[in-house]
Amino acid sequence: MAKRSPFTKECKLEALRLWKSSGRPAAAVARELGLRRNHLYQWQHELETFGEASFPGKGGRAARADELTRLRREKARLREERDMFKIAAAFFARESP
Repeated sequence: MAKRSPFTKECKLEALRLWKSSGRPAAAVARELGLRRNHLYQWQHELETFGEASFPGKGGRAARADELTRLRREKARLREERDMFKIAAAFFARESP
C-alpha cells in the first residue's frame, strides 16, 4: 500500500480556512479536498490547542533539503556532460593525423 505524503502546514491552514469560511459541513469540504473529515477536526483541535506552534516539522521540506536536491541534480547533469566530452575528445584525438 502506498504511503501518502504528509500535508504541509500551509495546506492544513488553508483547508481549515476554507471549511470555516464556507459554512458547509466538514464532511462536504473534506470530500471536496480529498481528505477524511476527521483530518479537519484534528487540525482544528491542534490549532486551537497549540496556536502558532501547530503542525511542526512534517509536510514541508526545509530550504536546505531543496538546495541539496537541486545540487545533486546539477552534479548528475555535469557528470553526464563531462563523460560526453571525454568520448568526443577521444574520438577527435583518433581522427587527427
